[in-house]
Amino acid sequence: MLLLLLGIILLHVAGLVLLFVSTIVSVWTSSETSTSDLWLNCSTSNGGYHCDPASSGEWIQVVQALMILSIIFSCLSLFLFFCQLFTLQKGGRFFLTGTFQILAS
Repeated sequence: MLLLLLGIILLHVAGLVLLFVSTIVSVWTSSETSTSDLWLNCSTSNGGYHCDPASSGEWIQVVQALMILSIIFSCLSLFLFFCQLFTLQKGGRFFLTGTFQILAS
């Protein structure tokens, strides 16, 4: 049982790390003259480096919002998991934690 709980905790933490990395990383696509990510589109021209915000389209704003919501729900799920782990009676179900984890994905 202890190994199962440790595995669940490791999966929660791994999911959070992957969400943070994929949201913060500065290069999603790159070419010889430009790079773009969730927040900025950068390009090099005439020896200079120029960055514009990536908020020009509605779809990118939706992706930004969903990534942030996913991180929030995953953090809440991990917190609720620890709370329920120590407060639920033996044989209790983690329905609230599971609901927040489903909302995060």
